[in-house]
Amino acid sequence: MDDRRPACPGSLPERIVVGVDEAGRGPLAGPVVAAAVVLCRPRPGGLDDSKKLTRAARARLDEQIRRRCHWALGVVEAEEIDRINIFAATMRAMTLAVAGLCDQLGRDPHEVLIDGNLTPEGRQPDWRWPARAIVGGDAIEPCISAASIIAKEHRDAVMRDHALRHPHYGWERNAGYGTPEHLAALREYGPSPLHRRSFAPVAQLALF
Repeated sequence: MDDRRPACPGSLPERIVVGVDEAGRGPLAGPVVAAAVVLCRPRPGGLDDSKKLTRAARARLDEQIRRRCHWALGVVEAEEIDRINIFAATMRAMTLAVAGLCDQLGRDPHEVLIDGNLTPEGRQPDWRWPARAIVGGDAIEPCISAASIIAKEHRDAVMRDHALRHPHYGWERNAGYGTPEHLAALREYGPSPLHRRSFAPVAQLALF
């Protein structure tokens, strides 16, 4: 699935460059989320790798990016992650995000910049855009920084919502990652429907 909201149509640059990043490859529960962003003029100030920002700064930038830039999200849930594996799910989420953004813009970008060392090109049949992987791109390419921020903010919000229905695991604090608190709850209560059964800590506990 993809989750996208209408972006405020700011002033687009002549050359359309999309930044892409994901959140949630490592957790034991919940979806993997990718974001695709085109920065408009004027772009938000203070963009950086979402992991380096304070929660308050990330929330402020998330609001600015959503209001002033063009963006879309791609979301792949735990059930599909288990079916196709986390790498393929991440590539799928990126493809959904870029496709959603192209639908908004009514055109394809000149280039897609992706955080990491691999792209969905040749790995996802629906991928059709020129792409370049940049290791550490979320800290050096502002459009990727923006994508990292809204992907993380969206996923954290999703996990807080899930925590209301599954309160044992502390997802509002750990976002589904394998913290001691989360692992202790898994041992006591077993996996929830949102846990990734293909991930070793969950698979091992599910046997019992």
